[in-house]
Amino acid sequence: MRFMLLIYHILFPIGFLLFLPGLLYKLWRRPGWKTTFAERFGHFSPERRARLASGRGAIWLHSVSVGETVIALALLKHYQATYPDHKFVLSTTTTTGQALARSKAPEGVEVIFCPIDFFPFVRRTMTLVQPSLLVILETEIWPALIYEAKRVGCSLALVNARMSDRSSRGYYRFRKFFRPLLEEFDLIATQSEADAERFRHVSPAAAVVPVGNLKFDQPVPADLQPVDLNRYFGPGPHLILLGASTHPGEEELIASVFRNLQPAFPPLRLVLVPRHAERGSEIAAMLQKQSLKFARRSREAAAAEPVDCLLADTTGEMLKLMAAADVVVMGKSLAGQDEGHNLIEPALLAKPIVTGSVLRNFRFILQILTEADAVRLVENDDRLQPVLTQLFADAAQRRQLGERAYAAVARHAGATAKVIKLLEETL
Repeated sequence: MRFMLLIYHILFPIGFLLFLPGLLYKLWRRPGWKTTFAERFGHFSPERRARLASGRGAIWLHSVSVGETVIALALLKHYQATYPDHKFVLSTTTTTGQALARSKAPEGVEVIFCPIDFFPFVRRTMTLVQPSLLVILETEIWPALIYEAKRVGCSLALVNARMSDRSSRGYYRFRKFFRPLLEEFDLIATQSEADAERFRHVSPAAAVVPVGNLKFDQPVPADLQPVDLNRYFGPGPHLILLGASTHPGEEELIASVFRNLQPAFPPLRLVLVPRHAERGSEIAAMLQKQSLKFARRSREAAAAEPVDCLLADTTGEMLKLMAAADVVVMGKSLAGQDEGHNLIEPALLAKPIVTGSVLRNFRFILQILTEADAVRLVENDDRLQPVLTQLFADAAQRRQLGERAYAAVARHAGATAKVIKLLEETL
């Protein structure tokens, strides 16, 4: 283990220098909170250092970007309500996740950037925070972070953990490196039994427990207000087709199908929400080539005149946009993509969901919805238009599909309470 860490310590600066231009480019292009980005290098203002030092012994939750931060916030609120005397720190990796965490974290929770996984940066932060428990969301296995957590004597947990078949093969190939790292965790709470088996395949001695997916417990805010799309599309009523968390190739496919469908369904309007908002200009150029009248939410508070398409190149608004949709097409599942994105959010909103038929990273939730006849699958790109035609022609089918999706997800709630109980046992 120590030899592997030494090699990692030697090689990391070389890799970091190679990736530094990309990191700086993303920092420039990506929106979000950037004021305290120096925390990624272990540098904190005197005021922040004093606050973090006064809260030593806190439980530190770490997420990466917006999706994981939403889960972390929900877990944090439940944890804080159950154990009000605990102190908490919440960290993120991305600027967009940081912005969300800062705007939504409960009072008294310190929000920081997680340090880049180089020992001097991590040691500065870990020595300052000195948590009693470090809880990492999903599958962020960073050697320096793990080693330094153990150095200061805190417990270590990986929760809502998942491992795809492809990732499992990679981890197994380098199991001499990853096996001892996974064994350092006092708890690995996985989303499903299949995920647990993949972790055990890599590290048989790891403390793996299948618990369930925390996203099943994600609450829909009682005061959730759908985005007012009339500001872009003009007075309604409209039929809204939402392309959610789309990736390259999918926006063009969905926009093309939308153009073909609109003559048959004149009220139809399109909303595209790319997974990475910084791709906004690229997608805008594509929409111009398709001669679609569109507005960019990142630039126009409202359209000067009604448009047919809204490019929602913003972050942190997915639920509000989904709430305004009539049909949701989930991205990373079409146009050659097959890893998928999580279908739980549209299901919680009782929205009819359309997705590709192979979601390698989300097979469990796809299985749940498929068995409940609560999702429409697109076996290949040519099938997208017929599937959407059928849904837009039948409002009752759309309503029933959404209701079945909500019911299927509700049956699998309860992972949050189990995770909190297990975390308390590690303290």
